[in-house]
Amino acid sequence: MKIAVVGAGGFVGSRLVRKLRAAGHEVAAHDRSTGVDLLTGEGVPDALAGADAVVNTIDAPSFDEDAMPFFRTTTQTLLRAADGAGVRKVVLLSIVGIDQVPDVAYYRAKLEQERLVEAGPVPYTIVRATQFMDFVEPIMSWTTSGDTVRLPTTRLQPVAVDDVVDTLVEAATAPPRNAVVNVAGPDVVSLDELGRLTLRAHPDDREVIIDDSAGLFGQVPQDAVIAPPGARLGTTSYEQWLQERHDA
Repeated sequence: MKIAVVGAGGFVGSRLVRKLRAAGHEVAAHDRSTGVDLLTGEGVPDALAGADAVVNTIDAPSFDEDAMPFFRTTTQTLLRAADGAGVRKVVLLSIVGIDQVPDVAYYRAKLEQERLVEAGPVPYTIVRATQFMDFVEPIMSWTTSGDTVRLPTTRLQPVAVDDVVDTLVEAATAPPRNAVVNVAGPDVVSLDELGRLTLRAHPDDREVIIDDSAGLFGQVPQDAVIAPPGARLGTTSYEQWLQERHDA
C-alpha cells in the first residue's frame, strides 16, 4: 500500500513514517524540506500521485488566531490535491475534546480543520488523541516563574505517542470510517498532579502551585479534554513513562 504522510518531519509524522515502513508499506514522506508546501500548494499534487491514502500530521506554527487561516488553507489544499490524485482516504490527526473548548483559538481552528475533512470529497478517518505525555514538561515551562510552577486542576488523560502512532497506522491501512476515532492514555490525572509527578521523577526544586487560570489549560473546562466512552486506551501510565525515560 502506498501512503503519503504530510508533516513527515514532525514529532508524530517521523514516527509514523518509520512504523509504516517497518510494516512493509511504501511511504511518501513529505514536508517543506521535500518541496511540499500546503500553504502555497507547491509540490502537493506530485506528493500525492499514486497514493492510496494520505495522513495529515502537520501542526500550525502558533496557538493563537493565526492557526485558523493556517489550518483552513492547508486542509483545503490537501483535500483538493487528494481528490485530484484519486486518493481513496484521508487520515487526520486531531485532538480529543476540541468541540468542548470554544474559548481556545487553537482548538477552534482544529475543529474547523475537522469540519473541512468531514465535508470534503475524500473518505476519511479522524484520529483524536489526548495530550501527549512528552508535552507535560513544556506545558509546565509556560507557567514557571523562578521556583514556582502554576498549574490548573484541569483533568488530562496523557497518552504515549507510540499508542497514537499505532492508531494512525491502523487508520491509514484500514477502510475509511468517515468518523472519529479517539485514543487516550489509561489514566485521568489533574494537570497539577502531573506536574508534581514530573518534578519527583528527576531532581527539580520547583514547586507546583494550583492556579486554575494559568496557561492554555486554564481556559479548558475540567473534563473537556479527557476521552469519551469507547475510546481506545493505551497501556502505559504517565508514571511508567517517566520511569522508562529515567531508566533510558
